[in-house]
Amino acid sequence: MTDRHNDRTPTILRKIVDRKWEEIDERKRSASQADLKAMAGDQPRARGFARVMADRIGAQKPAVIAEIKKASPSKGILRDPFNPPAIAESYEKGGATCLSILTDRDFFQGHEDYLKEGRAACSLPVIRKDFMVAPYQVYESRAIGADCILLIAACLTRGQMQELEGIAHEIGLDVLVEVHNGEEMDDALTLTTPLVGINNRNLHTFEVSLDTTFDLHQRIPEDRLTITESGIVTRDDVVAMTDQGIYGFLVGESFMRAPEPGEKLQELFG
Repeated sequence: MTDRHNDRTPTILRKIVDRKWEEIDERKRSASQADLKAMAGDQPRARGFARVMADRIGAQKPAVIAEIKKASPSKGILRDPFNPPAIAESYEKGGATCLSILTDRDFFQGHEDYLKEGRAACSLPVIRKDFMVAPYQVYESRAIGADCILLIAACLTRGQMQELEGIAHEIGLDVLVEVHNGEEMDDALTLTTPLVGINNRNLHTFEVSLDTTFDLHQRIPEDRLTITESGIVTRDDVVAMTDQGIYGFLVGESFMRAPEPGEKLQELFG
């Protein structure tokens, strides 16, 4: 059996990854990997997540991946009532480039149906925000209609990331690889995806520092796209990034706490 942890995986992620393997075993009882692979093959063509991000960033305009999430392990419930289709519509109206929809149930109170409903309510490409550890989940992501998946370098080995990316590209999914430090960046840059997310949240302390993006952005080749994640809460934060030539953003919490998420998006990026 493959080692189920990357040696440097933070404690919270170890707990989540262990639960993911249990979840996969449970799900295989109702749908096999072969079933999901067939369902993935029946999906219409993906919406081109990486392409629209590249087009927007190439034009030196903020490319915003707006997140739909009900809760987080550290902050609890972020939005109640929670209506994914209404949020998706609000984001599209507010000028989002893409959506990120949480599907993890145990730690983020997400669900696959949120992705299906949110995507159906708009024309934006959608990334499935979850903790990918096995090929089963990649096929499942395409089967539920995702256009892109997230690979988190902190909880995968280099070999696992390469395997999962290969399957994703084979079935028409784009990939966003997420890093937190230089070691993870080295692994991430062995992938072919242009989308490199830099998470400003330290997974050991949960502290957020935008310096993480500023430092690691220097190491990203010109043929890749930097996407800054976590800690973008003010217009000044946005300007600080664009002044450094960083135009890709993934924002969730500040939008989720706003009465009208799309209006908050316009306020920050307008």
